[in-house]
Amino acid sequence: MLESITSTIMSLPTDWLSHLLEVIAVAGRVEIRCAYGSPWRIVYEPSPLGEIPYHVVLGGSAVLEDPAGGASTLLGAGDIVWLPHGSAHVLHDGSGKRPKRAREREGLNLTVSENTGAGERLDMLCGRFIIAPPHNLLMRDYLPPALVVSATRHDAAAPDETRAQLAHLVQLMRIESFGDRLGGHAMLNALSATLFTLTLRLASGASDAPAGLLALAGHPRLAPAVSAIFNEPERAWTLPDLARRCNMSRATFIRQFQDSLGRTAHDLLLDVRMSVAANALKKPLASTEAVAADVGYQSVAAFRRAFTQRIGMTPGQWRRSAAVDRQSV
Repeated sequence: MLESITSTIMSLPTDWLSHLLEVIAVAGRVEIRCAYGSPWRIVYEPSPLGEIPYHVVLGGSAVLEDPAGGASTLLGAGDIVWLPHGSAHVLHDGSGKRPKRAREREGLNLTVSENTGAGERLDMLCGRFIIAPPHNLLMRDYLPPALVVSATRHDAAAPDETRAQLAHLVQLMRIESFGDRLGGHAMLNALSATLFTLTLRLASGASDAPAGLLALAGHPRLAPAVSAIFNEPERAWTLPDLARRCNMSRATFIRQFQDSLGRTAHDLLLDVRMSVAANALKKPLASTEAVAADVGYQSVAAFRRAFTQRIGMTPGQWRRSAAVDRQSV
């Protein structure tokens, strides 16, 4: 009986976001708290591959200059912004005045950057999400250059309970960032990792979800196909199979999927398969043949071609590089 119950639990379908997070394993890190009076301005250089910088506005306001050169975005208290592509970006108070010089002081759990500006006060946490390769490719290719959500502004399309959860999380991060509490550094990083999940959950339900995985996940008619790909990437999915799950014709499914994601269903299936395979190849006892079969390939040669094209190295090279990384830790 117990074995039957355990087997049933393990075989239950899981939502796409949970599967994504099982595959990519995100770590969070809070690095600095900005306490500025205007005028102020911060210039951020591009982040290394696999790192997504983020900012949480606790109080005051900030202007984010669009990394892609578009319109600027005004951020207020409760707003969270990510730069999923690691783009260089600028935040400022919007006054256009010469910024006051900032000074940093090291706390036990994070750095505090302050200036002597007398204008409107900004209170902001800055950190980054760290995603090991090759999973950073999923974030780069399926999320927009800038992602902004609000823990305070209402959006009828997004669930209120998620917004409330995010608001409580931001408040917890604010409390932990004050003072030198025991375990504060670990607590802030744990809350930062949770911020990743709640932000994606809220963004995927927003009425203005950006094109990409978030818009696709929020598309009610396409959701069954997304769930199928993440739940069973090893299955030989065809476009008619996925279209039937969405109660669409093949042509309608292809058009709507492409319009929402900016990529095809085959692209998403391939990327999920290669991400799962990359994890499996890190296990010393897992043969390339077994991994290929586990992600839906009957031909090892076809698997090697697909893996090399997507990851940029052969399965054997990837396995060796992963072994070197483990030894260096």
